[in-house]
Amino acid sequence: MADLAAARTPAPSAWARAAARRLTKQRLRRLLLVLGPALVLIAVAYFYFTGGRYIATEDAYVRAETVNLSTDVSGIVDKVLVHDNETVAAGQPLFQLDDEPFRIALANAEGQLGVVRDDIEALKASYRQKQENIKLAETNVAYYEREFQRKQVLLGQNFASQQAFDQARHDLDTARSQLAQMRQDLAGVVANLNGNPDIPVEQHPRYVAAMSQVDEAKRNLRHTIVRAPMAGIVTNVPSLTPGTYLKASTTGFNLVATDHVWIEADFKETELTHAAPGQHVRVTVDTYPGVSWDGVVESLSPASGGSFSLLPAQNTSGNWVKVVQRIPVRVRVENTPDKPALRAGMSVEVDIDTGHYRRLPHFLAAVAADPSV
Repeated sequence: MADLAAARTPAPSAWARAAARRLTKQRLRRLLLVLGPALVLIAVAYFYFTGGRYIATEDAYVRAETVNLSTDVSGIVDKVLVHDNETVAAGQPLFQLDDEPFRIALANAEGQLGVVRDDIEALKASYRQKQENIKLAETNVAYYEREFQRKQVLLGQNFASQQAFDQARHDLDTARSQLAQMRQDLAGVVANLNGNPDIPVEQHPRYVAAMSQVDEAKRNLRHTIVRAPMAGIVTNVPSLTPGTYLKASTTGFNLVATDHVWIEADFKETELTHAAPGQHVRVTVDTYPGVSWDGVVESLSPASGGSFSLLPAQNTSGNWVKVVQRIPVRVRVENTPDKPALRAGMSVEVDIDTGHYRRLPHFLAAVAADPSV
């Protein structure tokens, strides 16, 4: 019996271990009772002060500049130089019109320019010739005036006949008339030279007008080749085929820019209290899970999206219901060549860091400022 009682009695070391475990649990319980509420308060304070700093929306899409490719001259499409969905560089030729009619028009304009130049040079030569003729006519007038005066004196002395006197007067009148006509003709030449006989040919109005026709013909010829105004991807190319007559300003196909891409995010008006241009943005795209882009708030729209609709909402009826409006926010995406390509229309999620922190409530702020309150 003594041996059985001794076997049931715990060893001193087992008692010590059990006591140590109880003591550890008690200490841990006390620690949790102290730290638990403190951790909860810290977590609550963190979420309180940082709440409202970040705003997010899934109502956001990738936007890109889209150009309707056309030209301002009409003609038959000669060549289409790209394929559908092909990436093109700025300035790359995309399609070309038949340029033969435009080359003919240019040759005609250049020929007309040559004719105008020759006409102006001829006017200058005519001006010089008429000046010489006027000098000769003035000499003739002076001669006939002296001859008339001699005949007049001789007639008074009965040394000349009346017929000779009349002939001298007739010759003087004819010379004066010819001189007046020559001066009038010279004035007409000067007028045709724009009032300046020494005007350079290139400054004459007729030459300037003819030169403008040449410049216009050259411009029209250049515009038979349509080039990419910016880097991007062409689309709807099959809608334009060689042989098609393309009217001026008619769209051939489209170009979507790849270098100038931005995000248009629609936030609730109640979320934009602390949003401002320049704030950091994190962008994630549904197409590329696990990949994010950095961006910057570029601008906030001055009006809600509904304000620009064709038929804006009229809130003057008696059954009006308040609806939270959404304000478009433009986000500039930082240039990241190592990231996948962003394409217009992709759905994205936008998170804006407004940097805003909440302050203590008024009663707590008053207590902190004056503990005696």
